[in-house]
Amino acid sequence: MSETFDLLLPIAKEGAANAYAPYSNFQVGASILLKDGTMIPGSNVENASFGMTLCAERNAISSAVAQGYKPGDIKELVLYIPHDQMFSPCGACRQVMSEFLAQDAKVIAVNKGGDKKQWTVAELLPDGFAMPE
Repeated sequence: MSETFDLLLPIAKEGAANAYAPYSNFQVGASILLKDGTMIPGSNVENASFGMTLCAERNAISSAVAQGYKPGDIKELVLYIPHDQMFSPCGACRQVMSEFLAQDAKVIAVNKGGDKKQWTVAELLPDGFAMPE
């Protein structure tokens, strides 16, 4: 795991504790590390119309953007899933990560039992969509 993982995990756990998931009871938390050392949490936020649910990863990234950060400023993302099973980021989150994180940036998921899985953004979304320049 990364040198900063132990700092990011408690923030992701707090994000999961703050999640709004009254329909699925599937809380997820995330934390991101920015190049300047700032760490930002994210929580999933459900809606009665499930398609409008906002994932923790995208909420953390959106919070960074709202604070003035740009694509490439995010160094690492930690995802905490307080459930027994391990999960990976959804497709929408993978696409957003591919725009805001470097292709070699680490994405680490941890479940309730402490199992860990690590990917790079490129591994999560090979040949991801990007607008032509």
